[in-house]
Amino acid sequence: MEIKKRRLGKGLDSLISSSEYASGSDGGVLEIPLSRIELNPDQPREQIDGVALEGLAKSIRNDGVLQPVLVRPAGNDGMYELVMGERRLRAARLAGLERVPAVVRQVKDDRMLELALVENVQREDLNAIEKARALARMGGELALTQSQVAERVGLGRPTVANLLRLLELPEAVRDMVSRGTLSGGHARALLAVEGDDLRLSLARRVVEEGLSVRETERLASSAGDTKGAPKKNTYTPPPHISRLQAILSDALHADVRIRGRGKKGRIIIGFSDHEEFERLFSAFTGGDAPPA
Repeated sequence: MEIKKRRLGKGLDSLISSSEYASGSDGGVLEIPLSRIELNPDQPREQIDGVALEGLAKSIRNDGVLQPVLVRPAGNDGMYELVMGERRLRAARLAGLERVPAVVRQVKDDRMLELALVENVQREDLNAIEKARALARMGGELALTQSQVAERVGLGRPTVANLLRLLELPEAVRDMVSRGTLSGGHARALLAVEGDDLRLSLARRVVEEGLSVRETERLASSAGDTKGAPKKNTYTPPPHISRLQAILSDALHADVRIRGRGKKGRIIIGFSDHEEFERLFSAFTGGDAPPA
């Protein structure tokens, strides 16, 4: 059975080192039968949109698979294991193809999850909960710090930290995010209150009333303090202050609150640990924080 070769699609090499090429491979693309490719057990994506998959299958019927999948040898019986490209592989099967273009690499076990995660984060985007679970798994299985995980997937450390915090939400709220009923931004706003019952109650109200993320933040702010007890003299910033808070939060990659009375006020910048404090200190002063 002849296996045809074609040139490697641009972009795949940026994720994998030259030492991971399969033995004897020149970097070319092989046409491999779909029946010889097994799925990646470390694929972080838990759900695939059927409508989107059918759309991709239609495109493949018309134009073929434009970007090769990545596989690694699986045993000595001519089988391969998929490393990256599950949507393309599934869509190719749906389109009725018998073969797909593939790059063969010797990818180690501890790189399987990392490569699958990077592909999804950078190209397909998992929903926020899938992404959080995959990041947590990556940190746990590879013994990486949040900063190391962030560097490998191309995200800021505060972004990784905020995603991981979503796993603190009750399962029912996480399911809302997974289904797309609730956005990641809404879910992050609910972290301002504590207690599963309160978070779930607020999440249901957000969905029923169709509240925006900013409205959800105000709702969470007025719902209770970190112990779940009602707040006294809760401050709800006017819309223009909320916009300024959002701009500063995005610029600093940190939680920013603006509080004012008359012409006076204060800007409160939150940080989660000493590492984040040092990053903020350096951003403001251009130097390192002095030792404690």
